[in-house]
Amino acid sequence: MPVINFKYSDLCSLLGKEVPQELLVERIPLIGADMHQTEGFTEDLSVEFFPDRPDLFSVEGLARALRAFLGIEPGLRRYSVGGSDITAEIDDAVLSVRPCFACAVIRDICVTDDLIRSMMELQEKLHMTIGRKRNKIAIGVHDLDKVEPPFVYTAVKPDDVSFVPLNCTEKMDLTEILASHDKGREYAHLLKGKERYPIIFDRNGEVLSFPPIINGALTTVTTSTKNIFLDVTGNDWKAVKGALDIVATALAERGGKIFSVKMINGNSDISPELDGTTSSISVEECNRFLGVNLSAESMAEAIEKMGMSASVRGGEITVEIPSTRLDIMHKVDIFEDVAIGYGFELFGGTYGSMQTSGEPGTTTAFSEKMRDVMIGLGFMEVTTLTLSNEKDEFERSGLPIRTLTAITNPITEDHTCLRSYLMPSLMRILRHNKHRDLPQKIFEVGFVSDEHRTTPHLCGMVASSKTSFTEIKSITESVVREMGIEYKISACGYGTFIDGRGAFVSFKGENIGFFGEISPKTVTDYEMTHPVMMFEIDLSRIIGEKAGSLF
Repeated sequence: MPVINFKYSDLCSLLGKEVPQELLVERIPLIGADMHQTEGFTEDLSVEFFPDRPDLFSVEGLARALRAFLGIEPGLRRYSVGGSDITAEIDDAVLSVRPCFACAVIRDICVTDDLIRSMMELQEKLHMTIGRKRNKIAIGVHDLDKVEPPFVYTAVKPDDVSFVPLNCTEKMDLTEILASHDKGREYAHLLKGKERYPIIFDRNGEVLSFPPIINGALTTVTTSTKNIFLDVTGNDWKAVKGALDIVATALAERGGKIFSVKMINGNSDISPELDGTTSSISVEECNRFLGVNLSAESMAEAIEKMGMSASVRGGEITVEIPSTRLDIMHKVDIFEDVAIGYGFELFGGTYGSMQTSGEPGTTTAFSEKMRDVMIGLGFMEVTTLTLSNEKDEFERSGLPIRTLTAITNPITEDHTCLRSYLMPSLMRILRHNKHRDLPQKIFEVGFVSDEHRTTPHLCGMVASSKTSFTEIKSITESVVREMGIEYKISACGYGTFIDGRGAFVSFKGENIGFFGEISPKTVTDYEMTHPVMMFEIDLSRIIGEKAGSLF
């Protein structure tokens, strides 16, 4: 979860009064956060926020929320947006590359080291969360006095434009930046396959930014900066607008004055538009949902403690939601804010007097029985990740291809799907422990994905200096006999096994598992150096009919 770092004195300055640190430690977690390093007084504080509140990812946003929550300044914080003659044009050429663009001007701001540090941290937190690592949004903060409007957001060929990127001293074209700049290498994949790259120019052709990669060094914000130009680009208008509103209002909390920019060919005529939205909730429904009995006035007071305005009319409350609250998407989200504003510490009641007893479910009970069996046979239990990758699951293992449950945005190439078998997971365990003494006997009872449904499997594996089909057959039959089923064994032609040394286990005419000596090719593909034998059984085919007879 996002962690923000700030100074206690800076927070109190933004709050407008000195609040005891003990009170902050007590109250901040109640709005959805976790305080770090709270033992004893310290000037440097850290707060870890839930990712659904990006408006709190800066000390400025936290101060705004606390002023309402602590009753210093409850209700909706309104920001004035002045007009300006600055324009920004979105060229048609960029619409197929990175189409969304929003911007704002902040004037008469006193830039301090604390502000610079806070803005850098806020940018990165928004990039990582709602920005999905700059894919959905990328934010630029510029010294407005270093450039001259109007501004143009367009797309250019990579070799046509050169500028000095941030933290550099020499000009590079866009191709060079992607190849040699740290940020270029990190985010180059976002522009993969694009013939043209997005760029922001001023009137004189000076480069403000090469989104979503890097800003120009020309517009670096320093403690001498008085006026700021904000830009946010991306592929999702809601995220782009939300990020701009969060950054602009954070700077307004520092005393900056917000001015709009006239947008040409944009998603709106002017930017930013800080008008919030309104929603109505039923007092009766909210009370029923939360299990409380608040009056409409008490409920409105709780809502205003969460930085929103509330007006009561009969049994309905009209709520005005600030544009920075991207987490409010449904009336249930307002119900949650009522609970927070009312105080979670005030919820409670007596425990029910009815005494009940629980017992393991069928799958759990059967799995426990199998664990006892495997431990009795001298195996050690392991627990592995349910995430895997297609290469391990099918190409290296030699097992039949199944319908994969894939991950839409995998972080690493090793974790791109849910596993279809336990065998590859256990092979990875043996690979990481191949320097250990032999024999190694491990097993796992775990879930795999089969046709997008999870099913329990049991897999046992032995790495030894010498293996034999007879030995793994004996182990497998011992396990299956403990299941109390009548089974049959037949030849298995999977490429996983040495030819003629693999077999199926069938129950009521249906194959429920396989076992054998793993082939040298499979062993070496998993970077193993010793012979391995294994079995794997689908427990779901047995549990429904036979589990009850085992206990």
